[in-house]
Amino acid sequence: MTVLLSRPRPSVETARPAKRKIPAHWFYLAPALILLITFTYVPVGNMVWYSFHKWDGLSPAMDPVGWDNYVRVFTDERYWRVFLISLYYFVASFAQIAIALYFAVILSFSTRFRNLFKGILFFPYLLNGVAVGFVFLYLFQPGGTLDSVLRIVGLGDQARLWLGDPDVANISLAATSVWRFTGLSFVLFLGAIQSIPGEIYEAADLDGANRWHQFRYIIAPGIRRIISLSFILAISGSLAVFEIPFIMTGGANGTRTFVIQAYETAFQFRQIGLASAMAVVLLLLVLLITWIQRRLIPDDEVSLS
Repeated sequence: MTVLLSRPRPSVETARPAKRKIPAHWFYLAPALILLITFTYVPVGNMVWYSFHKWDGLSPAMDPVGWDNYVRVFTDERYWRVFLISLYYFVASFAQIAIALYFAVILSFSTRFRNLFKGILFFPYLLNGVAVGFVFLYLFQPGGTLDSVLRIVGLGDQARLWLGDPDVANISLAATSVWRFTGLSFVLFLGAIQSIPGEIYEAADLDGANRWHQFRYIIAPGIRRIISLSFILAISGSLAVFEIPFIMTGGANGTRTFVIQAYETAFQFRQIGLASAMAVVLLLLVLLITWIQRRLIPDDEVSLS
């Protein structure tokens, strides 16, 4: 019997490509990115899509209308004229920034009861907007708190229909917004001022600088970025005012803002496409104004040394 012995063949190892590992930081970023895309970018994309259609928000079919909704926003006086109401809040925002900056500078130095005043200034911002609206609604109503105070101090003849007179209604609403949002600007300014090293103030004291000189040459340059941010927030906030006028007047007596107009267009008149076009216009306007502001006031590095 012949036995055939076969030689063992040399094993050939096949080169397998190495598995690429996903960087660990993506696992930490994924939840935030998913939430951001789901609740920000996807709704914005849908809003842009709706703006090119005629849709009542209920029917499954949408009729494409091209740029007709945008043309209507810019040509119909009912829609673009309400932008003028934002000027009241825009002017009031400068008063808000000035008041917040003044108290932030004062309370950044050693002042009696400064912690108490910090809490008093910041407390209105913690309140719910609806609650603030109802509180000031009772304040401004005929025969309300404001009229009673005016009568006590002998100025009863100055009582007005604070929310019923179109000449003063927007001023009353803008003042309410200032009272509510001054606390936010105050905290931003105070935090920026307290981040300035104390050695700089000590050197300024040795050189004989007074408080005005310290504000002009130390504080103002040191918080330049926060001042720029406050202006951006003031512009965007004045264009997107909704809560206070909607609660206190419902947009009546010449107090209808652009956002209230868009809200009524969408949910009362069932014109979702037109309301979406208004929202897109508002978004683009805020981005444009922000870009212009950043070009005029560049965000440079600030050095106090």
